[in-house]
Amino acid sequence: MIEAMVYTAESVDRYTDLDRAKRADGTTWVRAESTDTEELQRVADVFGIHPLSVEDIYRDIRPKTEQFPNHTFVLVKTATLRRGETTFDEEIHTRQVGLFLGPDWLVTLAVDDVEAVRSVWNNIEDGESRARRFGPDFTAYRVVDRIVDGYFLLLDDVETTIEAIEDGILGGPDPDVLEALNAVRRDLLSFRKVVWPTREAVNVLARGDPDEVRDTTEKYYRDVYDHLVQLADLTETYRDLARGARDIYQNAVAQSTNEVMKRLTVVATIILPLTLVVGIFGMNFSGGAFNMPELTWAYGYPAVMLGMAAVSFVLLAYFRREGWL
Repeated sequence: MIEAMVYTAESVDRYTDLDRAKRADGTTWVRAESTDTEELQRVADVFGIHPLSVEDIYRDIRPKTEQFPNHTFVLVKTATLRRGETTFDEEIHTRQVGLFLGPDWLVTLAVDDVEAVRSVWNNIEDGESRARRFGPDFTAYRVVDRIVDGYFLLLDDVETTIEAIEDGILGGPDPDVLEALNAVRRDLLSFRKVVWPTREAVNVLARGDPDEVRDTTEKYYRDVYDHLVQLADLTETYRDLARGARDIYQNAVAQSTNEVMKRLTVVATIILPLTLVVGIFGMNFSGGAFNMPELTWAYGYPAVMLGMAAVSFVLLAYFRREGWL
């Protein structure tokens, strides 16, 4: 799908001919999504876009800003939490969005429909005067800003997940909690790979390095850059929280193991003297003055059982007094 509009402060016109749209008075915006190779090549030929830049939209590469003689190429990524293809956990899914910024034109390329692009497009069609008045660099800012706003929503979901994991850890060791914790750590690592290069890409625009970014628009890109700095800090904070939650979980597992081992040790300690008694009487020596005369005593068996019970009682009382039980 390729759509083209030319807008001024007073009007918005739709075009089907890309050459006419580029030559028309006003700001030209071409929006291409879910298009085939032939259509993309047509857009690239009309606006002088290098084929390698178009290929970058279909490759999983880091966000960046590149300057060309007649335009500036900005590659950013959307990031959302969606159900994983191989697991039931939510995973971060990204989509490439390319913005080609010319002196009086803007071309946006994406593999699929992007809500941030669509919403800005609709706002301009509905008569948003500021976007119409400021030109293509401001429109590109609006698209990037909408994408970055989506990052905050993603981190809010991650924060909620971390809080739920911490509550689960307090309830006791659970393998599902550990699996969820590892999933969050993977998501934060994936998100970090999006935020950091995006911050670098937007910083180029915030400094006003490209000629296509006007002085009046630089401050808007600086605002987006500040948001990305905040997102990078939040990402590191949540990674620390996830790491701390993992340490707490491991300590809880170790504590639980220690409790089990302590109880097993107490049981073994109680059984040890009883085993000794049973072992001695199990030798079955009789028939002489020195060969266990207790074996012929009528009350030998009850006496041994009472003695073993007394030993067990004394040991239990001692362990309880010491706080081991």
